[in-house]
Parts: sequence; structure tokens; C-alpha cells
Amino acid sequence: MDLSVLKLFVEVMRRGSFASVARERNLDPSSVSRAIASLEEELGIRLFQRTTRKLSATEAGMIYFERIEPLVEEIQQAIDIATDISGQPKGTLRVTASVSFGLKCIVPLLPKFNSLYPALTVDLLLTDAVVDLLAEQIDLAVRLGLLADSTLIAQQLMRTHYSVCASPGYLKCSPPLEKPSDVEQHKCLLFPLSGFRSRWIFKDRQGELSDVSVCGHIVISNAIALQQCAIAGMGLALLPNWLIDEDLRVGSLVNLFPDYDVTATNFNTAAWFVYPTRTYIPLKVHVFIEFFKKSVLGLAID
Repeated sequence: MDLSVLKLFVEVMRRGSFASVARERNLDPSSVSRAIASLEEELGIRLFQRTTRKLSATEAGMIYFERIEPLVEEIQQAIDIATDISGQPKGTLRVTASVSFGLKCIVPLLPKFNSLYPALTVDLLLTDAVVDLLAEQIDLAVRLGLLADSTLIAQQLMRTHYSVCASPGYLKCSPPLEKPSDVEQHKCLLFPLSGFRSRWIFKDRQGELSDVSVCGHIVISNAIALQQCAIAGMGLALLPNWLIDEDLRVGSLVNLFPDYDVTATNFNTAAWFVYPTRTYIPLKVHVFIEFFKKSVLGLAID
């Protein structure tokens, strides 16, 4: 029985669509349908009920899927292990990250990574949606903030924190900012997540918390766009260190409250590598994680 067809069957079951799998694999939908029909003929059972509007698994198809899915995973792991003996990762590594983090922290390092591992293809999906790693066949995700409980494995990439910042030009023409409550008198650039657009939380060196209401007429769902608006002098912004450290260093942005920790949600935040639960981590995933950990921590990369 052809492993590629079995993998195709598993993907169709996870996605519930021939067309979706075909788009992902850059195939004609009819070729996916023919492969599944061939598998059904070989097995002598119908795996899917097909209508013009819907594709659904039959009872026999669901039973077969539940038994074959872990076997396909085991076979693929065996192939990965055998391949990894060479010490050079090959094939395709599918990675997902948020748009802003990907553009700022991952994309600039890809040329170096590619030069180290030229036989490895990196398929990078930048999206602010939370991707189903199994359904989308993702090998590795980079996620920010607090992680929800799940069956996924997580490794911390780096701690993160936020700062309230503004451009020198904005500060010259605006009321003074001496304490966190002064923020209420200023225009703020807001992120449309719960909490981010209504109040910011400050914690002083003694651990005392204060909630400060924020308001503004600019609400943007992309951190890089908020950064650019702040640099352009459009108001105050609450932005992460991984995005603005260089701006603070060169002076295009000013950290308004360096003696305070600031957040909109939780002070204990980080960037995480997240991957499907496995007893074995493929070499391609391992080298990517180690490369980016060393890069973020500023260690030398051979």
C-alpha cells in the first residue's frame, strides 16, 4: 500500500476537503479524488460520502482513520530517523508564526539558516490566526504570550516584555508624561485584542499595580503598523521589546516609563516554540530551534 496515498487520506480526513488538500499540495483536486477512490477500491470499502456540497467520513472510513493515522505517523518518524543519520536535514520544514514576529525576528535570519542547511526547504506561514498544527501539517509554530493548555509540546525561545513608547516629535508637542496616569491625557495607538484597547497595567518597583484607561482613534491589528505609527508621531503605543529595542537604541522611540513593568494582559509573557507531541523530534525541527535560540540569545553560530 502506497504511503503517499495513506498520508493523503489522513490529510483529507483532518481537513474534510479534497480541494483544501489539493491547494496545500499544489495538486489538481481530481487527482486527490482519484487517489482516494483507488484506496477505497483496494480496501473494498467506502471511506467518504460525497455530495456536491459536503464530504463526510463513513463509519468504516472513521474506523480506518483512527487505526491508520498513528501508523502513518510512526512510519514517517522511522523515515525521518533514517534520514537524520546523515546529519544533514533534508525535505520541507513547515513553520508558522505571527506576521509581525515573523517579519521582524525570523525572516532576517533565514539567509544564514539557509546557508547552513541548503538541502532543507523552509515553508514559512505568517498569519495572526492560531493554526491547527496537525490539520495544517505544521512542524513548528512560534507563539507569543501565555499558552493555552493543550497536547502540544512547548520550548521557551525568549522572555518578552512591553514598553509604553512614543516618538521624540510627539513628545515635544504634547503634555508632559511624569506618571502612568498621565497617559489618560494622550492619544494612544491601540491593538484590537481584549484589554489592549481599553487599559494598560503598570507595576512599579515595589510591585504595586495601577490600571490606566487608554483611548485613541487608531486601532490596528498589526504590531509593526503600530510601531510605524508611533515613530511617525501619532501617539503612544504599547509595544514588545523584540520589536522596538533597536528603535529605543537609536532614539526613534522613547521608553516613557523605564521604571515600570507594563502589560495589557499578563506580566509573565514569552515567545515559545510549539510542536506536535512526539517521542522523536525530527532533525529539521531540532536544528531550526537551536539556530534561532542561539541567534536570539546572541550566541555564536558556527
